[in-house]
Amino acid sequence: MSRYIWQLPRWPDLGFDAARVLAPLADCRRRQGALLARLESLGLEDSRTAQAVTLEEDALQTAAIEGETLDLERVRSSVAVHLGLPHGGLRPADRATDGLIQVLLDATRNHALPLTAERLFSWHAALFPTGRAGLAAIRVGAWRERPMEVVSGPLGRQRVHFAGPPAETLQAEMAAFFSWWEASRGVLDGILRAGLAHLRFVTIHPFDDGNGRLARTLTDMALAQDENLPARHYSLSARIMNDRKNYYEVLERTQKDDGDVTEWLVWFLAMVRQAMDAAENALSRVLAKAAFWRRHAATSLSARQRKAVNRLLDAGSDADGGGFEGGLTTRKYMGLTKASRATAYREIADLVAKGMLAPREGKGRNAAYDLIWTQ
Repeated sequence: MSRYIWQLPRWPDLGFDAARVLAPLADCRRRQGALLARLESLGLEDSRTAQAVTLEEDALQTAAIEGETLDLERVRSSVAVHLGLPHGGLRPADRATDGLIQVLLDATRNHALPLTAERLFSWHAALFPTGRAGLAAIRVGAWRERPMEVVSGPLGRQRVHFAGPPAETLQAEMAAFFSWWEASRGVLDGILRAGLAHLRFVTIHPFDDGNGRLARTLTDMALAQDENLPARHYSLSARIMNDRKNYYEVLERTQKDDGDVTEWLVWFLAMVRQAMDAAENALSRVLAKAAFWRRHAATSLSARQRKAVNRLLDAGSDADGGGFEGGLTTRKYMGLTKASRATAYREIADLVAKGMLAPREGKGRNAAYDLIWTQ
């Protein structure tokens, strides 16, 4: 009796109930059309800024799904360098962070290029420049040579959630994957193809580590091919991170089922829909932020002031459901910028005088300030 879908006689032929996926797929297509129409109206500068925001979120969240926390400033630095945006004052990215950004960009910018073993190997090597995943040495830029199991629980009482195909079959498994990748393009619906590509790749699990990140990268590449765009403007990784428990549960059930992947695709389409909704909100913030800086292009600020203002802009406004909780106080300014109390007080007063901040009710220690979004 087969325990996993890759052991089924029908593998890798995966089936689904078209009637169940039709409505959520149509909903995704409607939202996709509205989002793409809005993106087409952006100028070059705003478009690059929107791309940067999505790329930053993608990098942070695809790492977070694997339990890794990246430094936001290093991520922003790498994104800015590769997109040609200002990056003064940001900490330079380390090799692993920069490698991740390069992989994400290559998958989307060069989505039309063939997907080959050599390309995947180069991505894998970029993710693990030291040849290690944490403290463990791993095989980098090559298929794994060891058995693979996904386990949880304390030592001695571990539960096996999934075991991948034997290492000796990986060459054939990936050759079949590459053939399907090319043959399915333009034949299978692009969003469904992205979901199936994710499932197939993570089931094969061809590398010692990094399979989840590469599966999500391939998902982004498939979506870029579907839209024929060189940039992503919605982050699927962020939605998966928000629903990580269900992600692993649906994935495990599907990988142990009879080859019917309807449940997986319905869940995947829900994540795509949520990602597009989040992108609409993020795009509104990006445009508001860009408009803010255009209004204050000639305003002279210290690096500390610019950092604090950007933090308020990132938090959004009350109108869009965001906002910097409690407003900006002297204490918060000190924490954000490492300024002394006297410097924080003086620089906040300067931002008020320059029309960037407005005081809330309250004085002394209770004094707080909000960003002035429009004028």
